[in-house]
Amino acid sequence: MIKSMTGYGSAVNSGREIFVEIKSVNHKYSECFVHTSRAYGFLEDRVRKFAGEFIARGKLDINVNIAAEVSDETIVTANKAVLDGYLNTLSEYALSSDKNIDTHVDYALLLKIPDGFTVQKAKTDEDALWEKVKEVLLSALDNFTAMRIREGEKLSDDITDRLASISDAVDRIDKLSPKSTEKYRQKLTDRLNEIIGNADEQRILTEAAIFAEKTAVFEETVRLKSHISQFRDFLTYKEPIGRKMDFLTQEMNREANTIGSKASELEITKLVLEIKSDIEKIREQVQNIE
Repeated sequence: MIKSMTGYGSAVNSGREIFVEIKSVNHKYSECFVHTSRAYGFLEDRVRKFAGEFIARGKLDINVNIAAEVSDETIVTANKAVLDGYLNTLSEYALSSDKNIDTHVDYALLLKIPDGFTVQKAKTDEDALWEKVKEVLLSALDNFTAMRIREGEKLSDDITDRLASISDAVDRIDKLSPKSTEKYRQKLTDRLNEIIGNADEQRILTEAAIFAEKTAVFEETVRLKSHISQFRDFLTYKEPIGRKMDFLTQEMNREANTIGSKASELEITKLVLEIKSDIEKIREQVQNIE
């Protein structure tokens, strides 16, 4: 079971105060970026470490949105000395003035007095809040992983089809390769008979043997078949296997290039081009695999 490095998942708690969103894209290594408000910066390292257990490769972006009422208890304190100072001064002025001053004060006026009240936020219980966030984070990670598995299945199906195509082309090359030697021997015989009238059979056999040795691709096709078999095994692995797959595609391409350089038949050359095209498509898909 392979997983794609590309995925998305989100979750929200029942009260809708905590929302977690996870997105990932391809990356050579593992990177995780956590985004939350400054007040909850203490959560970032915990979120990063927890999420890191779910992904081996890829660039992860995690957004954690927390409503203020979840953990922010606001404490408002009246600055009695300041308020009394303003009110006493107002009363004294009203008594000493010859004007009729209404000393009635409503709450709205009190709130406008500079430094009349102090607003503080109670200290957040970090452990308690983390437990709430972790529960939502886990649900988001489950959804995120499920999507990566679904994408991985699509990648696996496409790679499986291309491996079958490559395997079929290799089998055809194995059948065509011996025939190319026989064609070369017959062509050489006809050419010598045309030039000197009587070809030396021993010389022809020697030349044909040299040609066969130069153009033999049996070893390459055997290795290519082995790589195909190994790749199919990789598709069943549960652990991250993308890097090994990437290396194996390079080895497959190397064998295909060698076969192409030895090919003397146009049909074999065409098959090699088909193989290389499928290998390149597999390589592109592998870039998405964890």
